[in-house]
Amino acid sequence: MKIFLAGQAYYRRDNGQAVFTINLAEGLAANGHRVVVLAPSETQKAERHLDHGVKIQAVPAIPLVDNTNITVFSGGLIEQILDEVQPDVIHIQDHYFLSHSVLAAARARRIPIVGTNHFLPENITDNFLHHFPFSQWAHKPLDHLLWVSMLSVYNQLAAVSTPTETAASILRGQGIHVPVSAISCGVDVKRFRPRPTLNRRMIRQKYGLALDRVVMLYVGRLDREKDLDILVDAMAQFGRRDIQLAIVGKGSFRNELERLREKFGLHDTIVLPGFVPDNDLPLLFNSVDLFVMPGHAELQSIATLEAMASGLPILAARARALPELVIHGVNGYLFTVRDSISAACGIRQLIQQRAQWPQMGAVSRAKAEAHDHQKVVAQYVEWYRQLRRN
Repeated sequence: MKIFLAGQAYYRRDNGQAVFTINLAEGLAANGHRVVVLAPSETQKAERHLDHGVKIQAVPAIPLVDNTNITVFSGGLIEQILDEVQPDVIHIQDHYFLSHSVLAAARARRIPIVGTNHFLPENITDNFLHHFPFSQWAHKPLDHLLWVSMLSVYNQLAAVSTPTETAASILRGQGIHVPVSAISCGVDVKRFRPRPTLNRRMIRQKYGLALDRVVMLYVGRLDREKDLDILVDAMAQFGRRDIQLAIVGKGSFRNELERLREKFGLHDTIVLPGFVPDNDLPLLFNSVDLFVMPGHAELQSIATLEAMASGLPILAARARALPELVIHGVNGYLFTVRDSISAACGIRQLIQQRAQWPQMGAVSRAKAEAHDHQKVVAQYVEWYRQLRRN
């Protein structure tokens, strides 16, 4: 099958959409499908190359913020590559400039087109509105406008996927008119797995983690909607210096985290190693004791799946799709969203249940195996085939 993927994020594995698209593209190619990806160019110039069996066509782009780019002058190139590839199906990953142009070209050629939704308005409004007074009054109308923009594209598709049943329910509640399927983002359970013989000491030293403390890990973007300030406050309330929190990643909220760390005198208790290379992530998960995901806007959380596949107990906010991954008291604990007192209680519960960590980790691993990347690729292939039959 010839499959054409398009979206704003592909090269950088620093957000969930990019990780999903890369994994799907490479998984499809490994299973013998011809895969072409259209994405904004890192060099801002049109380029083409082959990577892990995937043909990547980069289009000229003007970068804005995060992974958003202006690609409105790429219509001719898009039409050229569609005529060259003649894909059986087109799969967009967002509703921004590039995907909008691809949709228009696909409809003109009567090529079946589907999309995966990774979008929640909070991922934009939480980082933007806090700069302005009375921002709480602007959230609801701005969220509505952002949903209208998204649905104006996705309601033109043949079908839509999204990672969880929670995410599918959100879309239906917002008035999407096309069929919606919940298909996991998936996790490579061979790569992310328990490694009992790993030299944990060496990895901890490499990233400045304590050798003699319980280490709790967060991996992801350091942005406001991830609610990392709640974790810092919870660690201050918890007050024990034999526990360390490692916040791994990069983003606009790092300076605020550093300020809060100094405010509470937690310089040795909270460490900020920065961005960890992709090859080191499985090792890092295996060098810590617990994983935490405090964000209130997670449609699934690939990082949480990777931690679960690595056999870790999880502490997560009781928000959006995270309760689909964490069973309270079984493979971890859930805490009230944006409530540092509840988060501190969750940390305390996990510490008190130390003898149960191996059992919790085993449940995490078993749940993650249901999201095996190979199963997800097979689901997407069948989804494409059903689309072509209809």
